[in-house]
Amino acid sequence: MVARPHIDAARVRLAGLVQHTPVEESRTISEQAGARTLLKCEHLQRTGSFKLRGAGNRIAALSEEERARGVVCASAGNHAQGVALSARGFGARATVFMPERAPLPKVAATRGYGADVRLVGSGFEEAYEASCAFLEETGGTYVHPFDHPEVIAGQGTLGLDIVEDVPDAGTVVVPIGGGGLAAGVASAVKLVSPGTRVVGVQAAGAASFPGSLAAGEPRGLDHVSTIADGIALKRPGDLTYAHVAERVDEIVTVSDESIARGVLLLAERAKQIVEPAGAAGVAALLDRSATLVEPVVAVLCGGNVDPILLHRILQSGLFEEGRYFAFRIRLRDRPGALSALLARIATTGANVLRVDHHRLNTRLGVLEVEVELEVETRGPGHIDELVNTLVEGGYPVN
Repeated sequence: MVARPHIDAARVRLAGLVQHTPVEESRTISEQAGARTLLKCEHLQRTGSFKLRGAGNRIAALSEEERARGVVCASAGNHAQGVALSARGFGARATVFMPERAPLPKVAATRGYGADVRLVGSGFEEAYEASCAFLEETGGTYVHPFDHPEVIAGQGTLGLDIVEDVPDAGTVVVPIGGGGLAAGVASAVKLVSPGTRVVGVQAAGAASFPGSLAAGEPRGLDHVSTIADGIALKRPGDLTYAHVAERVDEIVTVSDESIARGVLLLAERAKQIVEPAGAAGVAALLDRSATLVEPVVAVLCGGNVDPILLHRILQSGLFEEGRYFAFRIRLRDRPGALSALLARIATTGANVLRVDHHRLNTRLGVLEVEVELEVETRGPGHIDELVNTLVEGGYPVN
């Protein structure tokens, strides 16, 4: 088990490589969570995530001879960048295996840091298997994304930052994938401030820890499905499981819809752009699903989000917040019918974003047309007002 001396040694090794990221209080999130909340802005770390800490400590702890043989890893993106930048900083050659569908910005950044990037398979597991085969053929040192004591100790430096910046922290909320961040942060927090609660948050579509903890051992999932690719792993690590089981007080899960709301709220009100995994902790606060002791520190663990995915997530978040509404209406297919409908919508102040006509539909009468509309609204109450206004005007809303 990782102890305080391991984390202190990691901090010394990482000096000059890792930044001490800021902590900012958020009044908006505090109000919605029902608890005073501060944000640990680790998405502002070099490479855009906490992964630099663990990868950097692992590589820094290698001998000169080991570094000369090179390092190998598999990653969906953030760990890849951490390994690439750390290897460059400590003079090691890095070969990184990433899934073929890894976000393009993460692939480009990893190559930009000097790593030899190889795209293999549709997910992390396939990339991991390919990296292991490469390692057997060529030698070198494998830098695991989470299940290694030096990696856990490196992530633990983030926990030291938190307890130093917020010494009265009552709860620390941490996203969990394989468990490296939670294991490291919980180790640092519990060793320095035993009374502080540590809450881990998993995406509901990749929640391997609840079943594993219930079974008393790491258990894998058959498949994972979540927008939070940074925490989309099928199985906890053996070592990270042991740390989480002993040092994390509570595990909660959040839906993709809640994660999208978190991304939207952070962008709109906290002015922080994070990837879905980075918003998992905030999503749990918005759901009010965890037992919290104030003040709460939510770790924003990463900010490497593909712009196209970000656009879709923000749209989903707007929908969940009642700021975006899609519906269908049947009209008589005659001149002026659509104009009259749009005029009635205009009286409510809703802003029409898109209109589609459908005439060839087996459910429609010969003289009917179905209209699909997407409108911008001000929240659930405004949607109710719009629907009531349309129904009163003879427009049944589907």
